[in-house]
Amino acid sequence: MGAGVVQKSGDTGRRRRGRGRSRPMAEINVTPFVDVMLVLLIIFMVAAPLMTVGVPVELPKTAANALPGEEEEPLSVTITSEGIVMIQTTEVAREDLVARLRAIATERDSTRVYLRADGAVPYAEVMQVMGALNRGGFGNIGLVTETGGPALDGQGG
Repeated sequence: MGAGVVQKSGDTGRRRRGRGRSRPMAEINVTPFVDVMLVLLIIFMVAAPLMTVGVPVELPKTAANALPGEEEEPLSVTITSEGIVMIQTTEVAREDLVARLRAIATERDSTRVYLRADGAVPYAEVMQVMGALNRGGFGNIGLVTETGGPALDGQGG
């Protein structure tokens, strides 16, 4: 990637001393730049899926399509198989959930929230948390599931 000296055309290969006999090379070698860019692209392609909320739950499988993305980082509320409620990766007591959600809602532009619940969690508990989300100021609730489940339309899954 360094600059070099290129001899003028018409030189016979002998080195001549004196000024004005050579001109600076005006070409840039882009191969190292492309190599670095490809390595960075691969790193980001591998790391991007890992940037989701890191609470491990067994999501139920459905045939629903994925929700479209948005500009603001989505708020994620998770119910683990033990019944623990977490906002992003922070554990929250159920009695403090509505107050915490109201505080978060005042700082956010979007009312969208993603609810992730382990498949072993009873339906009543999921509905209680959904009610708390609504009372906390989040009316746009998306339920997160894994794809590839039964379609229930006779077409298979």
